[in-house]
Amino acid sequence: MENNYIKKTPYSDSDIQTSQLLADFKEGDVAAFSKLYNLHVNMLYNYGYRLTTDVELLKDCIQDVFIKIYNKRTELDAVINFKSYLLISLKNKLCDESRKRIHLSDVAVDELDVISCDNIEHDYINAEKASLDNAFVSKMLNQLSPRQRSAIELYYIEEKKYEDICVIMNMNYQSVRNLIHRGISKLRSCAV
Repeated sequence: MENNYIKKTPYSDSDIQTSQLLADFKEGDVAAFSKLYNLHVNMLYNYGYRLTTDVELLKDCIQDVFIKIYNKRTELDAVINFKSYLLISLKNKLCDESRKRIHLSDVAVDELDVISCDNIEHDYINAEKASLDNAFVSKMLNQLSPRQRSAIELYYIEEKKYEDICVIMNMNYQSVRNLIHRGISKLRSCAV
C-alpha cells in the first residue's frame, strides 16, 4: 500500500533556515535580513489580508514590522518562535494603525466592519497543534507492522467496513479483526 502520509517534524526546513538566517543577521549580515524578509513576506501578507482588506496599510505595516526587527536586532535573542513573533507583531501593528485611523476618521464607530484578530491567531495556533498531532500520529503508525498499519488506515482513516478490508487485504473476517485489535493494542502500549 502506498504511504500517503508526509512525515513532519516539529521543526520544518524553513524553521531551521530561519534560525540560521537570524543568527547570521544578528552577527551583522544584511543579506541574511533580506533573505528573512523574502522568506516570510508572503506568509505575513496572506495573514494580514485576513485582518484587513486595505492593501496599502497592510504593506506599510509589514514594512514597519521588518524595520522594527532591523533596528532591534540585538534584542532578537529573546524571540523563541520567529514566525509567531512576526505574526503577532503584524497583528499588533495593524490593530494600532486601525485605532489611529478610527480617531482620525469621520466614520462613526457603529459603521465600521470589525474583523477579530483573535480568530486569526486562534486559527494559527490550531493549525500548529494539528501539525504536531499529525506528526505524533504518523510516528505512532510507524510503530506498527505494514499489515497492521494498512488495516488500521483502511478502517479508521478511510472508514472502510471489515468486509471491504477483507477483500482488499485478501484475509478472512476474523483475521482482519484480530489484526486491527493487535494494532490498536500496540498503539496503546506505545502511547503510554
